[in-house]
Amino acid sequence: MANATTARKITTQSAENFGFRDKLAYGLGDFGCNMSFALKGTLTLFWTQFMGINSYVMASLLLLVQIWDAINDPVIGALVDSDRHTYKRNKFLAYIWAGGLGLTFAGALCYIPWTGAPAMAKNILFVAGYIIWDAFYTVANVPYGSMLSLISADPVHRAQLSSFRSAGSIAGSVSTNILLPILIYDASNNLRGERIWIIALGMGLIGLACFHFMVNNTKIRVNTTITLKEDAPKFNVFRAAGHFMRNRAAVGATLAPVGNFIGMYGATVASQIMFQSYFKNAQISGLISQIAYIGTFLYMPFIAKIVKRFGKKEAITAGALLSCLAYILMLVLPITPDGKGIAMFVVCQLLNALGNGIGNCLSWSLMADAMDYEEWKFGTRNEGTTYALHSFFRKLAQGLGPSLGLVAATMLGYNASLQAAQTPEVALNMRYLVAAMYLLGAVVQLIAYGLVFNLNKKTMAQIESDLAARKNAQ
Repeated sequence: MANATTARKITTQSAENFGFRDKLAYGLGDFGCNMSFALKGTLTLFWTQFMGINSYVMASLLLLVQIWDAINDPVIGALVDSDRHTYKRNKFLAYIWAGGLGLTFAGALCYIPWTGAPAMAKNILFVAGYIIWDAFYTVANVPYGSMLSLISADPVHRAQLSSFRSAGSIAGSVSTNILLPILIYDASNNLRGERIWIIALGMGLIGLACFHFMVNNTKIRVNTTITLKEDAPKFNVFRAAGHFMRNRAAVGATLAPVGNFIGMYGATVASQIMFQSYFKNAQISGLISQIAYIGTFLYMPFIAKIVKRFGKKEAITAGALLSCLAYILMLVLPITPDGKGIAMFVVCQLLNALGNGIGNCLSWSLMADAMDYEEWKFGTRNEGTTYALHSFFRKLAQGLGPSLGLVAATMLGYNASLQAAQTPEVALNMRYLVAAMYLLGAVVQLIAYGLVFNLNKKTMAQIESDLAARKNAQ
């Protein structure tokens, strides 16, 4: 129910013309974002191995900028929610385009190859470049995530949009992460950091083209019009945040990627060192790491049928259990520093892909369902703030993961100045650290989806029925 002093009108246009163009446009939006975002995986090695920042200092700086990154998201989300200006098409699309324009050049600022700069100047360069990049990324990404619930109210359409978003995200990540190691490592597995800023600029231009297509081909069908009476309270970000923390669905849908990111990004740091020093083949590291996403493309054609047959919570929990099994095997199997060991590592990643692929397809639609749950339970709807708080915790995890991975690697003997020439003992430690970080993330995901997220198939059917009745009454 709406606030007593608020007149709320929700109109839903016919979804009959929802089709492939909607899904492609939405998917290309995250492809554009990930043309820039995927480069983050090289930040740690660029600034430690190439630029020479101390590993512990770098871990602290990573955590510092991610805390700012996380704070920045709810600020932008609140700005979007409280913005009552009338835009030509839609305020979400206007913010996305503004952020996309800035991202074209901001990514390159994170990789200025000034190796002769004083130590403090390097620290400032990293922090300043990251903050500028993050500001534009947030302006584009927070409205982009919020908009899914407004393209269609149909739960199957939302699952399809979520799948295409995941596909776009993964395509951007895969293309970047496969090509980047080939371009930036030499024959001795050492980093050629002077190339990265040029690569970042090129990816920014590709991303801009994707944003242009998305903005010009996205149709908003679910319009929420809020008319405030004279005595109506203003938008309150703290009240909206309180609703988020009481929204069990939003908390569960957020805790899962938090755990996944802490494990995945921590493992990514250790994995890059492992391929440099343990497998002695850094150039294939990107290709092998992307195997984990095969499951997403495997499930995409069937995701609507899976949701109808089993329900989102049920399917995604089963997948998380399979991911846990994959990483237990990665930890205990005799993965040796040769072709046989690489093959075992690949098998474990393939098994995880079969489990995690369902989660990749459905994770974004869980937040759209959580926004419906907020309206159903609290009578309010704060898309921007809800998604921004979700993003807030994801961003904290994205900083905590590589920081923990870098600190753990350093405590286990990693010396960044040696690059690929780590001792055999340290190289072996990296092999076990990779598996342990992955397993940590998978276990947290299983708990979040299985025990915290509370919107099973039966509950979602009830929410959809009740909200439809309210909207008809209004």
